[in-house]
Amino acid sequence: MIEPALRKLRLDSRLVGRRGWIGKEDLDRELEALPDVSAKMAPREEPTANPDAESGRREAREPRPIG
Repeated sequence: MIEPALRKLRLDSRLVGRRGWIGKEDLDRELEALPDVSAKMAPREEPTANPDAESGRREAREPRPIG
């Protein structure tokens, strides 16, 4: 039996690729048992007219003289 602390890590994407961590059949079975959460997806937002406004970039200003 797997310890409860390790059970939470069985499907961790960073660990699934480790040799001997989880078998192919076990992984397939665990993935099939996951709930369908596609209904929770947020709708896509409409793209803005100004692509710089979306990224938060500001327009370049002239440098101020020092001193």
